[in-house]
Amino acid sequence: MSSRSADDDVEVLIIGPFSPGGGGGMNQYISGQCQHLPERIRTRVYSVAVPSGTGWVRFALAMLVALKQMLLFPFRRPPDVVHVHSAQWHSFYQSSWYVLFAAFVWRRPVVLHVHGSSFDEFLEVDSVPIQLLQSAVLGASDVVVALSDGWADVLEEYVDPRKVVVLHNAVDVSEYDPSFSVSPVRISFVSNHIERKGIRELVDAVDQLAEENPVDITIAGKGSLSHLVEDLADSRAGVEYVGFVSEERKREILNQSAVYVLPTYAEGVPIAILEAMAGGNAIVSTDVGGIPSVVDEENGVLVEPGDADELADALRTLLTDPDRIHSMGKKSRRRVEASHSWEAVADDLADLYDSLAPASRGGSDAPPAADEPYASK
Repeated sequence: MSSRSADDDVEVLIIGPFSPGGGGGMNQYISGQCQHLPERIRTRVYSVAVPSGTGWVRFALAMLVALKQMLLFPFRRPPDVVHVHSAQWHSFYQSSWYVLFAAFVWRRPVVLHVHGSSFDEFLEVDSVPIQLLQSAVLGASDVVVALSDGWADVLEEYVDPRKVVVLHNAVDVSEYDPSFSVSPVRISFVSNHIERKGIRELVDAVDQLAEENPVDITIAGKGSLSHLVEDLADSRAGVEYVGFVSEERKREILNQSAVYVLPTYAEGVPIAILEAMAGGNAIVSTDVGGIPSVVDEENGVLVEPGDADELADALRTLLTDPDRIHSMGKKSRRRVEASHSWEAVADDLADLYDSLAPASRGGSDAPPAADEPYASK
């Protein structure tokens, strides 16, 4: 097989839950891949997004859509490299088909990109069939991407460490223009209003602080627990609830705030935190997943998940020291520019694709080409 130079084009098929303009960490990352990779890295996207919602009707509809996607997939044109984005449980089961098909039918190199907030718990499941599936999928993948060194340590217990590569999540830093204003100190929370994101603890902590002094906070997002935020905004001056917001409005909120709070129970490396750092915020979050890889005492405070009192204490301490908040916000911005901007990460991704493309295991027996649902470059 002839060798490939770093100047040769590489075609990458990206597989994940993608919808143009949609939200969510994986969606944001895929969008960034398509926009920021070098021109010679030609990307196509095969979306495996399914309808969201709860209940048996929604579940059945999602299963039917997923099945249709799987049945249509073999008629895609095989690329040089397949990049599959996955998380735990249903996301992994769905991704398994694409990893195994690309590896054993197309015989193409596969990158499995692990995003899941609870992927460590998923790997520890007792079910033998699930363990066998995990082993097959991880074994078939040429590279398994971890979001941080901590997540790499977890994955290396289940897959050949030589396959594990750390690639940082990334954001488009140029889209943010932070004010670094600390007069007054504005707090923000932009995320889903669900248990895992710690919305109960946020509401409890802000309620405690508001008993002492008004709290200037903007809370965006929606979810099953949004009623808690609505009640808080109705009862406490300074609390603004704005509901679901556009990407543009989200950036405005993060640019104008000085402290971003995310008291989450489980995460990979949240793109929401990276966006808040790009917006010049000090970060108050929890010591879970890959968060300690981007937040430390220089740019924020980490607390135990589920502890509203500790969260309130952390915010109370910061609010009495605006100069410290300003310094943390500056550090956040510098840190995300240095290691979590697409300018930095795109080169690492391109190098990874270059290293895999010469080892492509495919022949010339490609199935007929078909139009892709999304494409770039």
